[in-house]
Amino acid sequence: MKLVVMIPAYNEEQTIGAVIREIPRDACEKVEVVVIDDGSTDNTYGEALKAGADKIVKFKRNRGLAPAFRAGLETALSMGADIIVNTDADGQYDGMEIPKLIKPILDRNADVVLGSRTKGTIEDMPLDKKAGNYIATLITRELSGCYISDAQTGFRAFTRDMALKLNVLSEYTYVQETLMQIASQGAVIVEVPINFRKRVGGRSRLIGNIYGYAKRAGATILRTYRDYQPLKTFLFIGGCFLLAGLITGANVLVYFFNTGIITGKLPTAVLTVLLLIIGFQSVVMGILADMLKSHKKVQDEILYRIKKLEYDE
Repeated sequence: MKLVVMIPAYNEEQTIGAVIREIPRDACEKVEVVVIDDGSTDNTYGEALKAGADKIVKFKRNRGLAPAFRAGLETALSMGADIIVNTDADGQYDGMEIPKLIKPILDRNADVVLGSRTKGTIEDMPLDKKAGNYIATLITRELSGCYISDAQTGFRAFTRDMALKLNVLSEYTYVQETLMQIASQGAVIVEVPINFRKRVGGRSRLIGNIYGYAKRAGATILRTYRDYQPLKTFLFIGGCFLLAGLITGANVLVYFFNTGIITGKLPTAVLTVLLLIIGFQSVVMGILADMLKSHKKVQDEILYRIKKLEYDE
């Protein structure tokens, strides 16, 4: 059984060495560490090499967390990983808790294990980030139907088979998209409480601005939900337009029955027609998108089989 711990890193020269050295090399029969240097401008690469990283993937420029996570998964699979753990390079997640994180997978009780900060202990987290994590978790939980306590955690473990099924398309963050993909596939998700430590070396490189992060992460959540639940998405949009059209149309009808003319409500009548047309078109788009959903499932299955053949070889 081989465990590969992947660490996306961007300008983390102060902490990357300690994070690598903290990983217990006896957590599995064989443990290897891969660092994805996301175009760091400091000495992250050198510190990772000095600390004993088994492999380092270096981007020529900063591409973002999602591409780094995607590259980490691909590299870990190519290294023959049976279990893949993702952790952060800033040292906030305790590497000594990796055995606890992978235990449900070793016991064959889970496909994915999440290290929950809210079920464990949080040494330090700014109030705005706490609020953002709570809101993002609530939205992700409701849209995915996956009732977890911490959707934002980056301390995660995956089986090899689950990693092969993940297709990270976002260019910003992977946390919400992967959870919604996992939930749509009916995978078993288990949470374990973890210790979340105080960050060393300033603010997060990913979340420099909580509002900017919320905007981009929110767009990722909505886009992923649209792709995996197209009928519900377009029925909701179409329903809103149809309801608005019925309300404005009722106003026109009442005016017509009282006066016998619609001249005074002509703009409202035109608006009603437009709302009803848009609503009807949205419903039709939802039906068509739902038909295409079956093709997406087939494409995902084909991609899974291709990746399985490639990485197993």
